[in-house]
Amino acid sequence: MPASRNKQTVERYLDGFRRTDHAQILECLTDDIVWTVYGHFRLQGKAAYDEAIEGPGFVGSPELEVVRMVEEGDTVMAEIVGRAPLQDGSWQRMSMAEVFVLRGGLICERRAWVIALHEDDVR
Repeated sequence: MPASRNKQTVERYLDGFRRTDHAQILECLTDDIVWTVYGHFRLQGKAAYDEAIEGPGFVGSPELEVVRMVEEGDTVMAEIVGRAPLQDGSWQRMSMAEVFVLRGGLICERRAWVIALHEDDVR
């Protein structure tokens, strides 16, 4: 069974992040996008989003693996594990819970909980 339009948008968005492709990421978003990473920041609008794609201390493209993705109505929830390259040459491993709210097939809100993993798959 093919993925829904909303799941396809989220997959395209994540693929853009995997390649740090700003144009592909931004084409998946509404102009009034709101992005919240709890404990870190909240921003609104494509220009602010574009500036925040590579976070401070990070370089290059992250490796992201979707563990599971579920959808209800206009909301897609994704559990993601991954790692991202840091400026010092090391990698930051992480576990993420992402909520994507869509409007007209585009992401209008992204809420993220990102947990850095320093020791194992739990800590």
